[in-house]
Amino acid sequence: MDRLTSIQVFLNVVECRSFVAAADRMQISPAMASKHVMALERHLGTRLLNRTSRSLSLTDDGRLYFEQCRHLLDGLEEVEASITQSKFVPKGLLHLSAPVWFANATFVGILADFRKQYPEVRFDLDISGRFVNLVEEGVDLALRVSQSLGDTLIARPVGSVTFNMLASPDYLRRAGTPTTAVELVAHDMLWYSLLPTDLGNLGFPSVKITPVLSSTDESLLRYATLQGMGISVLPTWLAEEDIRAGRLTTVLSSSMDRQVSIYGVYPSRKNLSFKVRAFLEFLAHDPRMKT
Repeated sequence: MDRLTSIQVFLNVVECRSFVAAADRMQISPAMASKHVMALERHLGTRLLNRTSRSLSLTDDGRLYFEQCRHLLDGLEEVEASITQSKFVPKGLLHLSAPVWFANATFVGILADFRKQYPEVRFDLDISGRFVNLVEEGVDLALRVSQSLGDTLIARPVGSVTFNMLASPDYLRRAGTPTTAVELVAHDMLWYSLLPTDLGNLGFPSVKITPVLSSTDESLLRYATLQGMGISVLPTWLAEEDIRAGRLTTVLSSSMDRQVSIYGVYPSRKNLSFKVRAFLEFLAHDPRMKT
């Protein structure tokens, strides 16, 4: 069997998480797709996929082979485009990781507009509060407000976001409105788990708080704030409609409003794929990424 075709089949099986779906995409039979993957495994002398009747998963060797082959094929397409002097169109599956608060209408609008320009790019998004291992998990690009994700990674600024300290009008009527950071010690604080509880990290005097609720899910913190459970620190993208509608009120606005950079973080590879490069450029030039 042609090894390049077998590699393409293998990549599609992993991306689709299904032999049937991969075969349909490549217009071959599921049996032929299975033969291609088995031919690769025989050639390499190792198992690439763990197969059960209900699921597929990569072995350690399979994960390494998938990652390397995916970027080799991206590089091959770039070389072919440069030789033929044709315009290369970004395409393929873009594995993207982002914080929970990226699950909002503004960011979805950015994704939709990107696909209008590059309809052959597909997205697989991990929207969570965890810091993924980009290389081990096959993630092409992570969007973070922190650029410290590892020594072997590159962080490029693509936008900015403002964080505000917020509370509901009902909570402030009951508990009073703090006028200094020191007063926050006596308030019910709703806190992002990965953020230090010493307010000195937010530009305030060094005051340590004890949250009544901690979570890595900013959406949950938003709902808790709306329910009057306490005071939280939330990004503009997540809370701007609540602020505009009066459901949430800014606390310590003169000293808390804090704009931080959004970084596109990716593995330090010499040849960055066109789909990642195009998405980074799109984000960096989209005014919606600066709030």
